[in-house]
Amino acid sequence: MRVVFFVLIASVLALAIALGLAGLPGHVSVEIGATAFATSTPIAALGLILLLLAAYVVLRLLGLVFRLPRRFRLWRSGRNLRTGNRAITRTLVALAAGESRSAEREAAAARRLLGDTPQTLLLAAEAARLAERSDEAEATFRLLAEQKDAAFLGLRGLLREAILRGDWGEAAALARRAEASHPGGSWLRRERRRIAIETGDWRAALALADEPARAALAAAAAEAAADPKAALQFAREAVAADPALPAAALALARRLRAAGRERRAASVIDTAWTRCPHPDLARFALEPVTEPLARAGAAQRLAALNPTHPESRFLLAETALAAGLIGEARRHAEALRAEGIGWRRFWLLIAEISRAEAEGKESAAEREALRAAALADADPIWRCSACAGTAASWQPVCPHCNTPGRLQWTIPARPFIPGPPPLAAPSRHVDAAGDQLQTLHPG
Repeated sequence: MRVVFFVLIASVLALAIALGLAGLPGHVSVEIGATAFATSTPIAALGLILLLLAAYVVLRLLGLVFRLPRRFRLWRSGRNLRTGNRAITRTLVALAAGESRSAEREAAAARRLLGDTPQTLLLAAEAARLAERSDEAEATFRLLAEQKDAAFLGLRGLLREAILRGDWGEAAALARRAEASHPGGSWLRRERRRIAIETGDWRAALALADEPARAALAAAAAEAAADPKAALQFAREAVAADPALPAAALALARRLRAAGRERRAASVIDTAWTRCPHPDLARFALEPVTEPLARAGAAQRLAALNPTHPESRFLLAETALAAGLIGEARRHAEALRAEGIGWRRFWLLIAEISRAEAEGKESAAEREALRAAALADADPIWRCSACAGTAASWQPVCPHCNTPGRLQWTIPARPFIPGPPPLAAPSRHVDAAGDQLQTLHPG
């Protein structure tokens, strides 16, 4: 309907224009050199209109010809864009499926069609990584790192490659560049902490630590610090973060002892013993005391701070045995058994007491204790709460999963006591030294 209306209007206008031109009076003559043209005014007006229309058509055709290269470039660019986007999608699918050849092929096509954009460079590098061509992947990541807006993507890829090959120095340098490019990223914070741990830079690791790991990393920083003041500050931070961590207390006590503040160091160990007795604490506390009887007395003072804990009883039994107080050692061993302690360490202690009671000779009681030790529950040990791995001694990070601050002193939950070699009766030895011990340390 609209078309019919438009044609009708156009026809009316054309007719009106024709009638108007036909009604124009006069003639038009044109002389060009020796040539002269003469016609009526309506014909001249019509000729002028046709000339203008012809000029307009020619100009339009010329404009179209001149615009053809640009239009062709735009068309080809659009086609490449559409094809390149499809290649990007296929690359992502191939990477997700683990198809390295297809991923490389599609990534190369996307790069050829779209150029070295951040997307194509990243996909090409990841495809090379999937194909285990690390040199090609690193070269592509370096190109990506040179692009201002996407530098972090390239640096992240290079950092990951450096970590995989164990080049921690290069990894640290790349981490600093990545932090400058994109500060405050949580992933980068974790990687920087990991690098600091791997390189033993405990101060940097502590600055990047989460709350659960602060005590362990501060203790490690205290042990590694060359400056006594800084070491003491780190040790105090470790104790404040976890007063029950033996390593934290030991770090502080060692620094205090090195500074000549022995009484303060002893106070730190005493406080730690009341919270979490540990053999390392006992060794440190008794280290200055060399005479066996005096060590037994010092052990009594320390054990009195937490008298019912198994470590206190082990300490009393072991120091009494070393001082020749066999009956006293037997008494503390019997108390351990009465409390259900059936660790391997317990039965080895019984074997030593039995040999001492036999005046250094092998006895049936000793053999029975050694057989029981072979079947006994494991001794308490440092165990990682993240991966359940074990360590012979405390470390700031788990040696198995590299998680900081997760090693815990674990005591067997259900001790198994193999059955019974009967404990021998209390020794008939007269502990003359015992009377002397009670005189020195009554109660």
